[in-house]
Amino acid sequence: MGESSGSVSIDVERFLLGGKEHIVQTSHGCASVTVCGDLEKPALVTYPDVALNYMSCFQGLFFCPEAASLLLHNFCIYHISPPGHELGAAPISSNVPMPSVDDLADQVAEVLNVFGLKAVMCMGVTAGAYILTLFASKYRDRVLGLILVSPLCKAPSWSQWFYNKVMSNWLYFYGMCGPAKEFLLQRYFSKEVRGNTKEPESDIVQACRSLLDEKQGRNVCRFLESINGRHDLTKRLKNLHCRILVFVGGGSPFYSDAFHMTSKLDSRYTALVEVQACGSVVTEEQPQAMVVPMEYFLMGYGLYRPCPLSPSPRGPLSPSCISPEMLSPESMGVKLKPIRTRLL
Repeated sequence: MGESSGSVSIDVERFLLGGKEHIVQTSHGCASVTVCGDLEKPALVTYPDVALNYMSCFQGLFFCPEAASLLLHNFCIYHISPPGHELGAAPISSNVPMPSVDDLADQVAEVLNVFGLKAVMCMGVTAGAYILTLFASKYRDRVLGLILVSPLCKAPSWSQWFYNKVMSNWLYFYGMCGPAKEFLLQRYFSKEVRGNTKEPESDIVQACRSLLDEKQGRNVCRFLESINGRHDLTKRLKNLHCRILVFVGGGSPFYSDAFHMTSKLDSRYTALVEVQACGSVVTEEQPQAMVVPMEYFLMGYGLYRPCPLSPSPRGPLSPSCISPEMLSPESMGVKLKPIRTRLL
């Protein structure tokens, strides 16, 4: 255990799908952290989007064999859920103060203290990407790198703010009602998998819809309100000197936000991958498109994915470990976008 304040502790532990869930008391409320893998390995911290948790936001990625072997071979995974978003969460009392985005970023730091973690790799999706980017800007020496999926960095536009307010009211007064679920599914997934009058919803959308039914509407409302009150991080981005890998779905509502963010990041440390025919939650909709970019990203840290064809499980990753057709961006449905900055 690392040093931490007296107000931070682990209260409850339970086992979930190969990981152990810890309910961590922090100065900004409780946080659910599910730990998977070897505690001796470097840490990868994940943070999901609004109304999601590690099951509904990262399960597809970790069920993808190539991604699982890459990540679990190199990291111990710490899945942090937003307050009240964990499986079986009870309603948060109205007497508990609403956390700001800064509170949530500070909560991440307190969680790291509890587990004795110094510097970590971070992976976040949309709202979770914003929280981890804010965390990285406040605690730069604690972040080795960022993997951001359809990230946000600007304050919400007036239309976004108003739309989210309407959504918050639905969640507060009616819970996870039909319109709220449709709003969220449109936020997460491309129209190709959401179905229409001729085509049914895909399995991943149906599974997500089922998991949303289990959410406490007022808990989701609180996190959405926190994100709706976010501030612009644009000016802080140039101060980030860790490596950053950004994925964005071509059909994401936050497509322009991701491009704005990458244009403001230091191009020496940043790469952008656009995944075609995909919504915001690339980790669920097209996780296989993330594998090769992540492999090359992690190679910069001396990390690798064990190759089944190699006689040694510790043999370093090399291009020969990847089939030639997988190296074609078109075959993965992705477009690699270099970051271009103006010469001053």
